[in-house]
Amino acid sequence: MHLRLSEEQKMVQKTIRRFVEKELMPLENEVLRNEMEGRPSLPPGKLKELQLRAKEAGFWGINTPEEYGGADLGQMMMAIVWMEISKTFVPFAFGGSADNILYYANEEQKQKYLIPTINGEKKSCFAMTEPGAGSDTRNIQMTAVKDGSDWVLNGEKTFITGGNEADFVMVIAITDKELHRETGGREGVTCFIADRDMGWKSEYIHTMGEWGPAGLVFENVRVPEENILGEVNGGYKLGLEWIGFARWIVGARAVGAAERLLQMAIDYSRERVTFGKPIAERQAIQWQIADSAVEIEAARWLTLNAAFTLDQGEDNRHLASIAKLYGSNMGNRVVDRVLQIHGGMGYTRELPIERWYREARLWRIYDGTDEIQRMIIARDLLKGHVKVGQFI
Repeated sequence: MHLRLSEEQKMVQKTIRRFVEKELMPLENEVLRNEMEGRPSLPPGKLKELQLRAKEAGFWGINTPEEYGGADLGQMMMAIVWMEISKTFVPFAFGGSADNILYYANEEQKQKYLIPTINGEKKSCFAMTEPGAGSDTRNIQMTAVKDGSDWVLNGEKTFITGGNEADFVMVIAITDKELHRETGGREGVTCFIADRDMGWKSEYIHTMGEWGPAGLVFENVRVPEENILGEVNGGYKLGLEWIGFARWIVGARAVGAAERLLQMAIDYSRERVTFGKPIAERQAIQWQIADSAVEIEAARWLTLNAAFTLDQGEDNRHLASIAKLYGSNMGNRVVDRVLQIHGGMGYTRELPIERWYREARLWRIYDGTDEIQRMIIARDLLKGHVKVGQFI
């Protein structure tokens, strides 16, 4: 067992850390100002500019297969990458990648959708969640009815990340109502690739954070047969694979943000003086810092273990749920402590703590709520799918 990064992994980590500190963190005040004034976090074209700078440094397609021009660094490095990126709230992701399920595309679809997405020429989104089907993904209502060589889609999707900017959507719809009912929603649904110009519409959803998801509306949207992703009635498995991949990434994001926040608390506690002493000398502050440090380390290793297991070609769904559940809750506890340590200043918009506070609350909801993760973890153990102490 080896619990340290290799020299190559350390080099990648340090390079990304320098990129974040040099290119992203200097933009934080501008991002805060833009958001307070109701403008997009970054001006148009800025994200692509940053991605191209990263590409010049060798970071493009972090986890994209080499045959598509990517670096294919693996899941462990993906976790490390997200931990570093998440030390800033500047919205950024390295370019040159695509949704994991888009690789199930046939050759014609790859040329039309996968390759342009990897190259940054098109933007995609994935749509499964509906107004009445969030955690209960088997309760979707959107339908797709065959009409000649087309499928006609009707229904709504909600809380879709990237839905307002996407050129096309990978959308899940019921294609066999009877099969869908008989299998409790596990079959009878299909994934379609639908271009925006096929007629679906998006609407911005305002939230308590800066995340701006979309509601998608499909009214008699015609999608050609050749735009089916995967197999007819096989869309539910694709949906779960998309959701499952994202879960442990939430843990990685929480670790990165919590590390930055904890350092802010440490620095502030050394400077802030009350009753003649820095608050860093107060036991109440020391315990909050200590508890945060311990929980961050626990979340880090839970996340890395989930990523490592996936790199070994093993099923990591149980570990992904653990990493997501613990990591997201850890992030919420840490940001709350850091805000408390900063007192009134932490509650103002002069500092980014309150922004992180609002963002962190979302981690416990998307890609599977706390309750869903607990249900999965308990079910796996009670039904014997995994055993206590199995993953070592």
